[in-house]
Amino acid sequence: MAAAALAADPSTALRLLREGTLTVHGRLTDASNAALYCTVALDDRTAQAVYKPVAGERPLWDFPDGTLAGREIAAYEVSAATGWALIPPTVLREGPHGPGMVQLWVEPDPDAEPLLALQDPRGAEAGWLPIVRAEVGGGRTALLVHPDDERLRRLAVLDAVLNNADRKGGHLIPAADGRIYGIDHGVTFNTEGKLRTLLWGWAGQPLPAESAEVLAGLAEELDGALGARLAPHLTVAELDATRARVAALRVTGAHPLPSEDWPSIPWPPI
Repeated sequence: MAAAALAADPSTALRLLREGTLTVHGRLTDASNAALYCTVALDDRTAQAVYKPVAGERPLWDFPDGTLAGREIAAYEVSAATGWALIPPTVLREGPHGPGMVQLWVEPDPDAEPLLALQDPRGAEAGWLPIVRAEVGGGRTALLVHPDDERLRRLAVLDAVLNNADRKGGHLIPAADGRIYGIDHGVTFNTEGKLRTLLWGWAGQPLPAESAEVLAGLAEELDGALGARLAPHLTVAELDATRARVAALRVTGAHPLPSEDWPSIPWPPI
């Protein structure tokens, strides 16, 4: 089963990730914390995965509690609860270097349409939404844009719920099954507003009816089964802040605006 198809079959993927034999093949050198490329095998099925052991995490002053791995698991649980399947199947388990996050590896589709582009600074082309003006050298500027794509819009809503502080372009994976997956959710769920993303194209716009329905479901589940699943990975304050963000989105009925007190674009952006 191809990775994209396996990602769309979470029950099979989660069992493989939890119970399979994990073999480390190397380290992802562009990651700021230990991220190991692996295969996981169970019965007659083998898949690629990324394993991020807790022992390889570097402390972050603004995320003093919990672990990056725990927040990755919490992000997956919220994504699964939306029904949108925006994050590849993810588990917390023992590995060769101790407990850590293990996530199904989804290869980007080389034939997928681009998710970011530089365009004329005077305005975005039809079908694209502006993010920010960027310096491109020689005193010239260009407009950084992303597509007006419902798949990305769902991710923008999820990031607002998660308070994602690091939605880089490289964290968006267009898969062969037509889905767009988000990865790297270790810096999420802060109690302070830290939303940094490249998906600002809908800022201030009304939320689609679909998103309003999903947020209503999340509000209910956060006070029930979803809240119980998140509790081992988040502090009480972080869980309360998540409920508050969902409530605020439902009250405003709109995509959030960039904060004036916090950089709105991650660095590096790609």
